[in-house]
Amino acid sequence: MSLKLRVDGKEIPLNEFVEKILSGTIVGAVTSLKGIKDDWKKIEIEIMAKT
Repeated sequence: MSLKLRVDGKEIPLNEFVEKILSGTIVGAVTSLKGIKDDWKKIEIEIMAKT
């Protein structure tokens, strides 16, 4: 699994520990939702600041 973090278009480098923690948390939360198939390929999350 690989994870990329971009903030305002700039890619933020992640060390292996942070990448594992973030990807594990996201995958665990998303795959526990109803309707998510076991053979998923890509998860995309967009978080936008409130204005």
